[in-house]
Order: sequence, then structure tokens, then C-alpha cells
Amino acid sequence: MKSFFREVVVTFAIAVAVFFLLQTTIQSSVVVGSSMEPSFQDGQRLIVNKAAYRFGEPSRGDIIIFHPPNEFGRDYIKRVIGLPGDTIEIKRGTVSVNGIAMKEPYIKASPYYDIPLYRVKEDSYFVLGDNRNNSNDSHNGWTVPRQNVIGKALLSIWPPDEWSLAPNYPLQEQVGSR
Repeated sequence: MKSFFREVVVTFAIAVAVFFLLQTTIQSSVVVGSSMEPSFQDGQRLIVNKAAYRFGEPSRGDIIIFHPPNEFGRDYIKRVIGLPGDTIEIKRGTVSVNGIAMKEPYIKASPYYDIPLYRVKEDSYFVLGDNRNNSNDSHNGWTVPRQNVIGKALLSIWPPDEWSLAPNYPLQEQVGSR
């Protein structure tokens, strides 16, 4: 009887430890809206790696989940385009980072708007949706403070026919690393 009780306690302790480990390292998130089409569709469920940026920083091309700076109650999903200190310009449908035009095969269509040369504030990120013309993102005049970043999109898990790794794209290679 004593051995059975010990096994129950140990099993419970392990389950609690695994639960708390998972809560601090991953979460599930649902895509709301069409701002990330064609990469993600409305209603698609993702696994988010919350530990991805504990010891590092987001990179250009990463798809991040974050608390938007001007809206409470729901999280956003966007692609990191500009890092702290970068200059961003959007002109005639082309996004340029630090004066280099980005190759962006993942976007739905080129943006129809222009943004004059803008320097990203320290400890902030310039983010854009892949559906550039239907996205509430940094082209509207806001950036994402570092403390608002929840994690990096890792895996699409729902619907089942959409199972895949998140299409994070190495924009870092186009501009160079810091």
C-alpha cells in the first residue's frame, strides 16, 4: 500500500512538472483574420515556441505572436521585417530594409501604400502581415516593444491538412546580421 501511494505521488509530481514546463515553453494560438494570408488562414491553429526568445532576439523573417501595443484582449501574428535601429522604407510596392530591397516570395500582393524612411526604435520591432494590403501592422505607425513578444510561430496543427512548420523566412540573409 505504501509503495502504491508513493507511485501515485511521484506520478502526480511528474505530471505537474511537465504541465508547468509546457506552460512556460509552448502555447497554442489561433490565427484571426486574413492578415497573414497566404502563409496562414483565418482559424488556423498554431503551436508557438515561447522559449525561442528567452536567450536570443527575433530575426528578420520570423513570424511572431505578440500583444499589440494599441489593443488589449487578443494577440497578433505578423512577420518581423525591421530590427531595432533598422531603417525601413516602402516605396512603389517594395519594402527596403537598411536601403536593401527585400525579396518576399511569401506575400499575397505588394503593398499599395508608401512609408517614408523610418528608423525602428531601440527595443522594438517593425512587423508586417503577409497580406500587406489587409493587415493592421507597423505600416499604421506602431512597432512592437520587445516585452510584448510572446514567441515564435513553430508549427501549424489545425486543420489537419495544414500540418506544417511555420514558414519563417530568412530575411536576415538579405540584409546581413548585426
